[in-house]
Amino acid sequence: MNSTALLNADLHCHSTVSDGTLSPEALAARAAANGVELWALTDHDEIGGIARARAAAHAAGMAFLSGVEVSVTFAGETVHIVGLGFDENDPGLRHGLESTRGGREGRAREMAAELAKVGIHGAFEGALKYVGNPDLISRTHFARYIVEVGACSDTAEVFRKYLADGKPGFVPHRWASLGDAVRWIRDAGGVAVIAHPGRYHRFDATKEYALFCEFRDHGGRGVEVVTGSHTAAEYGKYADMAIEFGLAASRGSDFHSPAESRTDLGRLPILPGQLTPVWSLLQERIEPPPAARAAA
Repeated sequence: MNSTALLNADLHCHSTVSDGTLSPEALAARAAANGVELWALTDHDEIGGIARARAAAHAAGMAFLSGVEVSVTFAGETVHIVGLGFDENDPGLRHGLESTRGGREGRAREMAAELAKVGIHGAFEGALKYVGNPDLISRTHFARYIVEVGACSDTAEVFRKYLADGKPGFVPHRWASLGDAVRWIRDAGGVAVIAHPGRYHRFDATKEYALFCEFRDHGGRGVEVVTGSHTAAEYGKYADMAIEFGLAASRGSDFHSPAESRTDLGRLPILPGQLTPVWSLLQERIEPPPAARAAA
């Protein structure tokens, strides 16, 4: 497989197993139709869709990497770490993700109670209608319900008005530590990647620098540079930070839904050429489709 930055790799997206609206099979078909050559499904704190995603990717002729997006608390904020190319049967990883998922229902019920105080009733039951996996109920599911009842026009407006820090429906949750998340991924044979660093708007330059330093010190090896959550200017900023910290660069749309996502699967610009693509660190973990294996 071509390991250069020109490869159309999409290594960040979500299915109905967490907070996406398409099944793993539908995501794989969409990715293949958009020219994706290397694909990973990275559901939030959950690896239950990997086997389905692998089978669908190979059926569609795509190479595949196992993936997950782990929720982390760092400096009082929620940060996401993508894991790629790990053994999904590793007991340490599975136990860690299970512990991270714990507590979501209690948090969701608190969110519903807070939303009821501002006139949005039945939010817990309403959010559940959008949940493929009840263990992973999230703010995104609440946002879809709030749009359904007409309180907001789209999910972006919901987050601005109700679900961001300091708004009526926001309830914090303490996730995994940065060190734990990186260790789970690393010990399972994978590579840890900082997801969409440009989204952590509450971090000043000092906190962002600390995140990169501690991530690297724990054994993290990559950062998303080209992602649907970044602007063109942020592509350049995080390309520079990847070089400064000696990190490989990843590329992923962060696709959740045809109706909600800014960028479709496989439609991102290529990685800047001076960077080391994260998939060059994972050549032995990339799973080619059966036809490619037979021809090798």
